Amino acid sequence: MLDIGLIREQSDVVRKGLIDRRDDVSRVDAILALDAERRELLQEVEELRAERNRVSKQIGRMQDKAERDQLIADMRQVGDRIDELDQQLARVESQLDAAMLKMPALPHESVPVGMDETENVLVRQYGEPEPLNFEPAPHWDLGPELDVIDFERGVKLSGSRFYVLKGAGARLQRALIAWMLDVHTREHGYTEIYPPYVVKEACMWAAGELPKFAENIYHDVEDDLWLVPTAEVPLTSLHRDEILSADELPVRYVAYTACFRREKMSAGRDVRGIKRGHQFDKVEMYKLTTPEASYDELEAMLGDALDICQRLEIPYRVLELCTGDLGFHSTKTYDIEMWAPGCDEWLEVSSLSNCESFQARRADIRYRPEPGAKPQFVHTLNGSGLALPRVVIAILENYQQPDGSVVVPEVLRPWMGGFDVIGR
Repeated sequence: MLDIGLIREQSDVVRKGLIDRRDDVSRVDAILALDAERRELLQEVEELRAERNRVSKQIGRMQDKAERDQLIADMRQVGDRIDELDQQLARVESQLDAAMLKMPALPHESVPVGMDETENVLVRQYGEPEPLNFEPAPHWDLGPELDVIDFERGVKLSGSRFYVLKGAGARLQRALIAWMLDVHTREHGYTEIYPPYVVKEACMWAAGELPKFAENIYHDVEDDLWLVPTAEVPLTSLHRDEILSADELPVRYVAYTACFRREKMSAGRDVRGIKRGHQFDKVEMYKLTTPEASYDELEAMLGDALDICQRLEIPYRVLELCTGDLGFHSTKTYDIEMWAPGCDEWLEVSSLSNCESFQARRADIRYRPEPGAKPQFVHTLNGSGLALPRVVIAILENYQQPDGSVVVPEVLRPWMGGFDVIGR
């Protein structure tokens, strides 16, 4: 959520941010109109209440009954007007809150201006997508042939965009999760969190998933619990409504969760294989920092994710998202993509974002720069470290052999229980 003071005092800056995002600039005028109406109503209510208090004291000292009765009658009318204004104020405040919750984060000044994903900027690349000396198979063929992915039974169990990992395929996924968590906790300095996979609605609002992404989130209506679309949601609310001390920052968390998304917004895209499903696994990095340190921490988080990519020895590249492709709550984002020769495409395996105070305002997470100082909002950052199953796809397709087997990356073998090769 943006600061209403920023919209009031620097409306031109906010308008430019929305223009760069290719968003609706009329949001600003609508918010300013509602804010002005709210302040006018609030001023009138406060003036009437002050008048009623003043006259009430005067009535208590009056001797003339007729004059006193007249003032009492006048104050009843003032009370009726206050009740009417309170109702109007509640309506306007509700509309203003709803409008503010739909306002996206503003791009950081360093973010390249662009229309959409076609104008994202290549920042760096590791390795080249070199052709194999045989025709590479896509994972949707490799998986069933190696009996490690079962698409038909996934559909039988749960419907389209579900699948079953079997044997060495399930072991590979589990090995990746355990290995990535160990690297992030033992070497990168993160604290591991194992959060619930279902959360209260307040957590969804705090992270910025509601109201924008409501149609893509699974919701248990009876208990009013929501399945997490990413571990970012529960991690944001770990410190909701708290005031931290400066010496507690930065907080660095890493969490594994299954993630659940309806994928309505991607209908018709990536329908083959396991690239885009309603359920997937992800190791998520999350940080709470001071505003001054947040962009340095974003670069450090990017480095932590790239360390995982480099150890897997699979070609990858880093893109900086342009303004037109930024996520709703992001001020600056890097995407990491791994090469998949069977699919013949780059697959996004991580998206790392600085949200500045956008989520912290929703979640009311603040810190005191020093004892006794006025609390300020923290900055929050999140990033996949990494997301599955696309890393599984990249491993299967890059490490496949002419005989159809797949060599297990050396770094994962201690977590694979003796599997060096996944064979038929």
